[in-house]
Amino acid sequence: MAVHTIGFIGTGRMGGPMAGRLLDAGYALSIHDTQSEATKPLIARGARLASSPAEVASASDIVLTSQPTPDIVKAVALGPNGISSGNRARIVIDLSTSGPGTAKLIAQEFKLRNLTLVDAPVSGGIKGAVNGTLAVMVSCPKETYATVAPILKNFGKLFYTGDKPGTAQTAKLANNLMAATALVITSEAVAMGVKGGVDAKVLIDIINASSGRNTASEDKFPRAVLPGTFDFGFTTGLSYKDVRLCIDEAEAMGVPMVCGAAVRQMLAITNAKFGASSDFTSIAKVLEEWAGVEMRG
Repeated sequence: MAVHTIGFIGTGRMGGPMAGRLLDAGYALSIHDTQSEATKPLIARGARLASSPAEVASASDIVLTSQPTPDIVKAVALGPNGISSGNRARIVIDLSTSGPGTAKLIAQEFKLRNLTLVDAPVSGGIKGAVNGTLAVMVSCPKETYATVAPILKNFGKLFYTGDKPGTAQTAKLANNLMAATALVITSEAVAMGVKGGVDAKVLIDIINASSGRNTASEDKFPRAVLPGTFDFGFTTGLSYKDVRLCIDEAEAMGVPMVCGAAVRQMLAITNAKFGASSDFTSIAKVLEEWAGVEMRG
């Protein structure tokens, strides 16, 4: 049985399954989410509902948070009734993709309040959150890592990126840029193939047996594009947010992002056309419309 009481803020599509895995591991949970429906399955399993992030931080030794945007991450961490207003927790693990700038800012503010930030963005989608097969990128002081590693291992494989705030966020943004890029270029290639008379499924099978295979051809196309469901489980709005963050951070570092800028523009178009809540595989729909084809099979 685990020894810590854990707080979990943000029990939605990703946070809910991760919090559930902590209950499976025997942790006592104090939880909060602005959407009451998101907390009900966990309350039914014994989690205690808190009225605010501050209450979670006052009832827990370690607080985890999973939020959709940098602004919400900052509000939960530092805003009125935020984590920093609590009186018990000393370690906060942020599982969100919020960018290195946000991580550095929160780490600095936390230090003034005797709090330590563990920057721990995750990759692997809802399926990975449910199955405990996420990639968990972690940056924090080494002594803190030793404390939180047993908790984070419930979510998947850990990758320690160093003790500087934001390095895990940098790794996550690089990964998400590549994932979005694979989807864009695969959509373009398959649209061309179909326009030229090649069956979409046959072309995907060829790509997956050849040098062009990638995460989109191996997973996203078979699961969500070829069947026409466009329901992979990651929204256009979040993918667009991640890629924008990546390009902005890279430009601030002096790293050119020529291909990345094109991917950002494709996501901007998809976001404008199908909405932020659409699945990010809807990028393929944009190519279908432009090329006058359907990629099914």
